[in-house]
Amino acid sequence: MSTQFGSLPQTEYARVRTLVSASPEQCYDVVADIASYPDWAHGITGVDIIELDDLGRVLIARFEAEAIGRRTRYVLRYDYSKAPMAVRWSQVSGDLTTRVDGAYTFTPSADDPEATEVSYELSIGLAMPLPGFVKRRAEAKIVEAALGKFRARIENL
Repeated sequence: MSTQFGSLPQTEYARVRTLVSASPEQCYDVVADIASYPDWAHGITGVDIIELDDLGRVLIARFEAEAIGRRTRYVLRYDYSKAPMAVRWSQVSGDLTTRVDGAYTFTPSADDPEATEVSYELSIGLAMPLPGFVKRRAEAKIVEAALGKFRARIENL
């Protein structure tokens, strides 16, 4: 797994990649099953589906999560325009964040026809400044949920 972290004024971002033993379509199916996130994504304690698109995919969802020692709520809008090779999202509203933009991208492995390179990108604008050690701890949990727990979920289906 490769990881890149960084920051811009009031914005934190992470980009991570890993290889999983699954097809891009199987990866997409796990990511697009937003209602099941509390079952496997660390920190997410609840999901309410607000709106579905014409194909029955989640277009808007409200999340409740544990983050930086407190409960947070946020609403995300999903973009499936590159499905099944990618799923993107952006924040509609949030209480601890001013911005959340992210994506999962699925690329077939050039070396293994039964594997997929999964890329996860996340950019978060925080509503309040946080000490560096708190940010690093939150980044580690996000990465573990985004790829570690994702890999476990996909490879155990």
